[in-house]
Amino acid sequence: MKDTTIVQTQNLSKWYGEVMGVNDVTLTIQHGITGLLGPNGAGKTSLLKLMTGQLKPNKGNITVLNEPVWNNFLLTKRIGYCPDIELAYQFMTGYKFVEFFATLNGYEKEDIRNRTIKALETVDMTSAGNRQIGSYSKGMRQRIKLAQALVHEPELLFLDEPLTGLDPIGRRHIINLLAELTEQGISIVVSSHILYEIEAMTETILLIHQGRILAEGTISDIRELIDEHPHKVYLNADEPRRLAQTCLPFQDILSVTFGDEEGDVIIETAKPDVFYDRLPKILIENELKVSQLYSPDDNLSAVFKYLVG
Repeated sequence: MKDTTIVQTQNLSKWYGEVMGVNDVTLTIQHGITGLLGPNGAGKTSLLKLMTGQLKPNKGNITVLNEPVWNNFLLTKRIGYCPDIELAYQFMTGYKFVEFFATLNGYEKEDIRNRTIKALETVDMTSAGNRQIGSYSKGMRQRIKLAQALVHEPELLFLDEPLTGLDPIGRRHIINLLAELTEQGISIVVSSHILYEIEAMTETILLIHQGRILAEGTISDIRELIDEHPHKVYLNADEPRRLAQTCLPFQDILSVTFGDEEGDVIIETAKPDVFYDRLPKILIENELKVSQLYSPDDNLSAVFKYLVG
């Protein structure tokens, strides 16, 4: 029987002086998409950097694709990493940026060209490949980062907050792309501090808080803990009043108010899952544009208080 384990850790710890980044983590991650879910500062990025060999553990062991991680050059050719920070020079074109990472992998000139073109095609960035990255939207910058992580055709992808700052349509585009990559056999570990983002990608989660894994399993178990109370969703729209009028008739919408800043709309919903599923369709059908979306009630604070308590 084929071993489907992609990551395994035993008593894994990483600290920075007196600050604990990852605290005695023992886990096993299987093939497919796994969501690493936790608030900002929970240790998600530290754990991903340990998994990708960017950090050396202070304690414990970790293997990825059944290989030791630290100082393992051959393993880096089998994994891809998309960080949460902007890592590209703004004056570079998208093509040159992806080509640079293909070059780092040591391919021949013609192979570099073919891989760069394929990676841009995969993330639907071919038409923007010759534009400078400084001119890209947030969604385009996220996709070009994903292209560099795919250019060497890895078996396993590590994605750190890949949906941060995207509008609903941009989020849907990335989520659909990750689903396609999984169908091609690529395993993915993706982090987020927003529950519905992970839920849209996978049913398998690791819940992390203060460097510890608090829970692991299916997302439906976690959802039951926080869906018992209404959620407020904050949006910034080009036509806030028309967005409000469009959303109000739905039964799960409890209230719609306007914020202090121009374009701000605050929607309170009794069924956040239903609302998030419906929103992209509403925006497309009514030709509405939303530049920002977040929910302070979807940040898992209720779940963490429950689990810690």
